[in-house]
Amino acid sequence: MAEKTLTRMDLSEAVFREVGLSRNESAQLVESVLDHMSDALVKGEQVKISSFGTFSVRDKSARVGRNPKTGEEVPINPRRVLTFRPSHLMKERVADGNKS
Repeated sequence: MAEKTLTRMDLSEAVFREVGLSRNESAQLVESVLDHMSDALVKGEQVKISSFGTFSVRDKSARVGRNPKTGEEVPINPRRVLTFRPSHLMKERVADGNKS
């Protein structure tokens, strides 16, 4: 399977073709949606997109890790990580895509 990456430009082009907005308006719409999603995540809110999945931010506490090469213990600072949980419909759709 060839790896293809869906980009912002691809999304704005799809909006241009499907909705009929100008290319510039389509790009602005995609940017606006992504900005709203990013802002919500930065505030710690969940972003739930029906039939797609849920993005959320999780706090991870400090812990001691280990360098796999040397075995040396290394402290890992507390941090926030972005998580994505696909909906059941998305899981099924991806699984069905593996059958072809």
